[in-house]
Amino acid sequence: MSRTRVLAALGLLVLAALVVSDIAPYIAPYDRVTWLMEVGPVLVAAPLLLVTYRCFPLTTLLYMLIALDALVLILGGAYTYARVPLGFWLQRLFDLERNPYDRSGHFMQGFVPALIAREILLRGSYVSGGRMAAFLSGCVALAVRAFYELVEWWTALALGQGADAFLGTQGDPWDTQSDMFMALVGAAAALLTLALLQDRQMENLTAAPAAGRAPASGR
Repeated sequence: MSRTRVLAALGLLVLAALVVSDIAPYIAPYDRVTWLMEVGPVLVAAPLLLVTYRCFPLTTLLYMLIALDALVLILGGAYTYARVPLGFWLQRLFDLERNPYDRSGHFMQGFVPALIAREILLRGSYVSGGRMAAFLSGCVALAVRAFYELVEWWTALALGQGADAFLGTQGDPWDTQSDMFMALVGAAAALLTLALLQDRQMENLTAAPAAGRAPASGR
């Protein structure tokens, strides 16, 4: 399957999930405001990716991971993170004290931003060394997670008890620290496992336009 078809399929999948999650609150409403806040990053990122596709296309790997992250956010928004059925299944399976689905979301919020930052840093020639790129990418991932924690704090101040579903602490006094740690683990896992694959895809991505600009051979 061509890259264009893969990206189109990913876009349609995310759109379909977004539509279904938008309808679900009306069928079995729980918290419409929470849904909007949870899927907000998807509503911002999707148009941005469309606008930048021609001038700065990302690797297929990154588009796939962004789509996966979007699906995690959409599912969490539809049910709220503390009530996702998959999380309850995992809770029973491993005999956990809380629904762990939100941990997967925080893991992804470190995993994906780290690779986004790495790709921008390397392709933009902002850094030349792989180690520095990895270090700064991890810092960016943690900064993104820290900013999101500030958003949760501001939401709690603005909505009071109405923000409980969005915060999803489930009574854990160390929830913020756990969120940051999961983002760190996600960033480290992404940089350790996918850096080489991302490098190969970036080489192919930059080589394609160069090949298209190459002069035609003589007759």
